[in-house]
Amino acid sequence: MAIHKEGYKIITIVFSILVIINLIIFKFISIPFITWTILLISVLKLLFILRFFRKPTRELITNDNLIYAPCDGKVVVIEQTEENEYFKDKRIQISIFMSVWDVHINWFPIGGVVKYVKYHPGKFLVARLPKSSTENERTTIVVENKNKQQILFRQIAGIIARRIICYAEEGKEFNQNSEVGFIRFGSRVDVFLPLGTKINVNIGQNTIGTETVIAQFD
Repeated sequence: MAIHKEGYKIITIVFSILVIINLIIFKFISIPFITWTILLISVLKLLFILRFFRKPTRELITNDNLIYAPCDGKVVVIEQTEENEYFKDKRIQISIFMSVWDVHINWFPIGGVVKYVKYHPGKFLVARLPKSSTENERTTIVVENKNKQQILFRQIAGIIARRIICYAEEGKEFNQNSEVGFIRFGSRVDVFLPLGTKINVNIGQNTIGTETVIAQFD
């Protein structure tokens, strides 16, 4: 199992702390039930961290007419809404919620030139809540493909997440389904599409980043 680079430091720190704790426990506590229980909990915790930072091997497909899921998760919102940060007009919003069990890598749903990137500090409300889109810590990215079609998507931290990593840079060109960043622990990604875009997913549907086609341009 490959591990994402964003997990290297955290895994090293957690592993070191757990080793020290267990060495101390085994040295000073002679009750087998306690020592082995703590060891088991430590192993399970380490396995959880390793699983969280896993990096799956995916075939990276590109198609300028299609919009791919930017993350693994479950579709929790499909609605027409007002996008007030960049476009300042009506858009179709698709929101995908990532639980702690999902892969937390984020990918570019379309390829093209990054026109806008902005980080917003904020709260850490439950990512399923609609107001998390505008009140939580988040990073907004706008990409324009070679057909001059633009979409906006937003990495949103959740109640457990405490850091958003974003690799997007204004003016740089990125391939469709290349990595755009990582969100540590539960979170969500919102995608804002032009009106008239054909939606290919339904509420409650599970998505696989880089593989599930969530929409296609008209």
